[in-house]
Amino acid sequence: MSKLPLTSVRAFEASARHASFVKAAVELNLTAAGVSQHVRALEDWMGIPLFIRHHRGVALTAAGRELGEAVRHGLMHMETAAQQLKHAEQVRPVSVACIPSVATRWLIPRLPLFRTAHPQIRINIVYALDARTPEAAGADILIRHGVKPAVPAIELMDAWTRPTCSPEFLETHGPFDRPEALIHTELLHDETVDAWDRWFSEAGIRAVPKAGHVFADFTLMFGSVIGGQGVGLCPTTLIRDEIASGALVTLFETASDRQKAYWLLEAQGLSDEARTLRDWLLANRD
Repeated sequence: MSKLPLTSVRAFEASARHASFVKAAVELNLTAAGVSQHVRALEDWMGIPLFIRHHRGVALTAAGRELGEAVRHGLMHMETAAQQLKHAEQVRPVSVACIPSVATRWLIPRLPLFRTAHPQIRINIVYALDARTPEAAGADILIRHGVKPAVPAIELMDAWTRPTCSPEFLETHGPFDRPEALIHTELLHDETVDAWDRWFSEAGIRAVPKAGHVFADFTLMFGSVIGGQGVGLCPTTLIRDEIASGALVTLFETASDRQKAYWLLEAQGLSDEARTLRDWLLANRD
């Protein structure tokens, strides 16, 4: 069976709406005879009459009314879909790259407030991996951990780390009244054991920390800390809620990694939406 003649459908829809081939011809920039030919072609394809033709004009048959209603709804659906796609193309999502700990503990908890303030802006969150620039991460904004980058960057928050554990672990294995008391307890390590070496050095202690579990990143280690399995060096700014609620305890104020922070880097040529998110994050960094 041959395909539905779509050009004829358009002529039929206009004729049905105007109840006139002449008015449909004006709208479609055709002749009345041309519109009539298109409608005749559709009737031939369907094998049924769609209009009753008389000297005063045309009127839809029962079949014509049924088809006219179906075509009207179909065109409405197509227009709605086209408008939605057009709007989606105009409002490009803002892409933010960051490490999992920043995403889960700092960025994602803030998204509902941003969504309330800017419901039209959609955000994509991607892994930063080892990217040093937003372009390398394929993102508009990169939140990077470490010492101050060589490229322009804005400090979001410090990354000072302090010994932290759950109240249950402290009750069972404490008290830890001096930094030396940590040397022989269960220490948890983020990526390597170097972080604890740095912390003991900051505390003025020369010691070889007890070997403990080593986790691939902070997010994994944090689950072990809050689960009461040991003491981990945690960036205090990322665990403020747990400290405030009493779910975690910071054992000493001595901090390591004081030269490190979480930095916001932006790609060149930011969209209006990306600039809006950047400004909002900076205003709500605390």
